[in-house]
Amino acid sequence: MYFSDIIIINTVYMPKKTAVLHIEQFHDSHSHEDFYVNTMQEHLQTRHKDIALPHSHDFYLAMLFTKGNGFHEIDFTTYAVKPGTLFFLNPGQTHHWELSEDTEGYIFFHTQEFYDLYYTHNRINRFPFFYSMHQSPVIYCDALAENTIERLFKWILEENSNDKLLKKEALTSLIDLVYTESSRIYQQQNPAITDSHNGYYTKFREFEALVERHFRELKLPSAYASLLAMTSRHLNRITQSVIGKTAGDVIMDRVLLEAKKLLVLQRESFNEIAHSLGYEDYAYFSRLFKNKTGETPSEFLGRYGKR
Repeated sequence: MYFSDIIIINTVYMPKKTAVLHIEQFHDSHSHEDFYVNTMQEHLQTRHKDIALPHSHDFYLAMLFTKGNGFHEIDFTTYAVKPGTLFFLNPGQTHHWELSEDTEGYIFFHTQEFYDLYYTHNRINRFPFFYSMHQSPVIYCDALAENTIERLFKWILEENSNDKLLKKEALTSLIDLVYTESSRIYQQQNPAITDSHNGYYTKFREFEALVERHFRELKLPSAYASLLAMTSRHLNRITQSVIGKTAGDVIMDRVLLEAKKLLVLQRESFNEIAHSLGYEDYAYFSRLFKNKTGETPSEFLGRYGKR
């Protein structure tokens, strides 16, 4: 038996085209309006009961699984769930899961404003799992690391349940400690990915930010290289060094991710999707989608059922 997806939150039905969940939908008597924490058991049985379609959120999300198994699909990439698994999601990332009924663990999420209010000089995307859409969102902890992170999640849950002085300050400090300790584990497991000694990571993030703003109208790496005041060759050198892909791959990854989201979350026709992404020739984009993903748009959509 598995917990899986629909979009019902607190018994309020969400229309198919309302695929972005907002933090206020999860409020309870203890939570700040821009923060939520719970055990995974309680979260699955109440706040997320019967959620099965892929969906996204407008907040940062962290979760630790301490028991159970299954899978967690994030931006259409599937990751195994087992005890000691940590996940971190950026706002806007698409996800859904299937989890065994004995699943246990902890989950919290917060808005960017909640974090930035107390860390004005520290950007949340300095943590490696929040760098970009190309960084892995998962950490598989050993027993020692799991114990350390679990203690912090428990502390956050306990702090949230009281009304002590400086509660919000305590919560943000504990959240930052979760991110810091998790970054250390992440760095141990991915030393090459988190090595930014040559400054390429800063430039890569600038490039990715430009892609996020312009991927619908700008498809050529040379256009982004020009905006970054560098040659296309140097831009490719940066992307190859940071994620092992060409600049063109980075651009196309973002285009295809958006196409998948529009297919699954908004259920738009592929002709409409192609046009919205800057492709006047639907047939060309359909062939491109098949070439890059190995599936036609209808085959891809079929994996999520006919809604």
